[in-house]
Amino acid sequence: MATHNDLGKQGELIAQDFLRSKGYEILETNWRFGKAEIDIIAKKEDLLVVIEVKTRSSEHYGKPEMFVNKKKMKLVLEAINQYVDQKNIEDEIRFDIISIIINQYRKDIDHIEDAFIWF
Repeated sequence: MATHNDLGKQGELIAQDFLRSKGYEILETNWRFGKAEIDIIAKKEDLLVVIEVKTRSSEHYGKPEMFVNKKKMKLVLEAINQYVDQKNIEDEIRFDIISIIINQYRKDIDHIEDAFIWF
């Protein structure tokens, strides 16, 4: 089985393919600002979509999306604010999570739109 980092990279590639199949245009992957990294920045129609990808080999410790905590959300929000300023983007922004379980028995993808809980 793949190492932890390999599994994460594999999940991000699966997420990109999934998004493209749903009509999203991938603008950026692994975009960094300070301590934050945004896994995928995509566009669909007039909407800028910020996507956090969480990939696990099982749900033994919980669903992958449960591991997006408030600290991560805050970092992503700070990063996308910088991105929007740099690129002069005025589109509406949505924050999604793509949760992936992949192992030798299954490959499940769950796209959770508007997933970030504001605090």
